[in-house]
Formats: sequence, C-alpha cells, structure tokens
Amino acid sequence: MSVVETASAEIEAALLAAEHRRQRALVDGDIDTLTDLFEDSIVHVHAPGVVQGKAELLEHVAVRRPYLEITRGALTFRVVGDVAIVTGVLTNRMRAPGGGERTLSGPVTQVLHRGVDGAWRFVSFHMTPFGEKVWGELPSEQHGERTAEQTAFATEGETS
Repeated sequence: MSVVETASAEIEAALLAAEHRRQRALVDGDIDTLTDLFEDSIVHVHAPGVVQGKAELLEHVAVRRPYLEITRGALTFRVVGDVAIVTGVLTNRMRAPGGGERTLSGPVTQVLHRGVDGAWRFVSFHMTPFGEKVWGELPSEQHGERTAEQTAFATEGETS
C-alpha cells in the first residue's frame, strides 16, 4: 500500500520546475512544450467549469492565447509513489473574450505523474475561483485550528 508523503526537496524542485514551464508555455503559447508537459489523458477543468482534454486545451491556448500572466501563491507538494498532488492559489491575468483583460484567482489542485523517463507530466488540473463565502467559519476555524494550507487559501482568498 502506498503512503501519502510530503515531497522531498528534490521532488519538490522538479515539480516546481514543471509548474514554471507550464506557466511560461501558457503565456508564450508554446504548444510544443505544453504537448510534452501534458499527459495524453489530462483532464483540465477551467475556473468556469469548462472541462477539456489535451487536444482541446492545446487548441484553446493556440487559438485564443488567453494567458497574459500567471502567478502562484505558496504551494503544497504531496506524493504517492509516482503521483504528485500540488495545491495552492493561482492568479491568471487573461485576455477577456470581448476585449480587454480580466484577472481570476482561486485555489488549484494539480496532479502530476512521473513517467518512465523520470519527467513529471500533468494529468489533472482543477481551478475553483474565489467567490462569495456564504457559510462563514466553522468553530474550529474561529479558534485558529486551520492547517497551514487552509490558512494560505483563506488569506489569499480575502485579498482577491
């Protein structure tokens, strides 16, 4: 049975490098790099709920060139064997469909797989935009009992 562990410094560096390559390739419209970074089976869930596979995602980037700038907050890296889960806040500065720009922020979950060649590739991406918080805090959240990750998400969500 596999155990979920915090990524080692070496794996964290490799995952961060893959994420930086992804960000740069999305902004630059570098389809060759994205083709290499995305597993053929990738499922990419955009903030508004649009779900795309690899071909559609590459077409989206090539045709629309939506990404102007991508920034990340603090990231958490966990691994289970050759699978990594990366979570943290992302902010996209993007071209708006009708012209102009828009900025969208929210927590993101990314899943990467380490292939036989040792390279980490993206298998899944899911962004949820920050929105109205209708429920308020739980008792444990009111007493400072949040995990570091919950605190990072809450702090970044308040500023977006």
